[in-house]
Amino acid sequence: MVTEREWLSAAARRLAAAGCADAGFDARCLLEDLGGLPRGHAPGDRVLTAAQQQALDRALAERENGRPLQYILGQWEMLTLSLSVGEGVLIPRPDTELLCETAAERLAGRSGAQVLDLCAGSGCVGLGIASLCPQNGLHVTAVELSEDALPYLRENLRRYPQFDVRAVRADVLTDAGRFPAEGFDAIVSNPPYIPSGELPALQREVQREPAMALDGGSDGLAFYRAIAGDWLSRLKAGGFLAAEVGAGQAEAVAALFSTAGLTEVHTLCDLAGIGRVVIGTKNG
Repeated sequence: MVTEREWLSAAARRLAAAGCADAGFDARCLLEDLGGLPRGHAPGDRVLTAAQQQALDRALAERENGRPLQYILGQWEMLTLSLSVGEGVLIPRPDTELLCETAAERLAGRSGAQVLDLCAGSGCVGLGIASLCPQNGLHVTAVELSEDALPYLRENLRRYPQFDVRAVRADVLTDAGRFPAEGFDAIVSNPPYIPSGELPALQREVQREPAMALDGGSDGLAFYRAIAGDWLSRLKAGGFLAAEVGAGQAEAVAALFSTAGLTEVHTLCDLAGIGRVVIGTKNG
């Protein structure tokens, strides 16, 4: 029989040897989720049950083989949300919280605003913004194409029925005409932005995420071009467009937005000082 402390120590060593960057954190998350360790408690001498140890060892082997921790757990937290995730949907990341916070700040005090979330994935952006503006009565349309990602999006919307977020299956690259002209007060997006040629060199865990949610075309800017070229006509005068961008892309995306006619275009940086969100306003 194995105690909590013994299992955690051995698991952290195995994950470190397998190349996991946050071996101790990952091992503790598994122990909390599958071994019954309460959050915030130090692992002690409680002996794991046979069923717990079997589940933990199975999950540990999956993590050693590169399966993302979030997929093993089946859910991941962002802001105050707990979101269903798994193979087929992009994992929510802390970087995206800046996009949600930026949009929520711009929407503060505006009641009943219509928000369009393009490339919605798990729904973390649309739900995140709604969760930060709970009294505003926002109406969010979450657009996603992937048949693999849509079940996670719909499950997450069911988890938070207090927020008015609806899922629509559509292709951001081709389907802008399906949506009402000047129908939205804000457009937000965390689109695929990794250049196609860089996908094979990504971290092994990231390569387990859907390529459809990562591949931004030859230079990583395909979706920003489509959004700037096709979707601004969906934005009301006075509305804003905000998008998450990859490291080193902010200047190019800001130029696309400015050329498309947005004003007051500027970039917000994440905690590492990397330009992470580009935002601009539609005049009218």
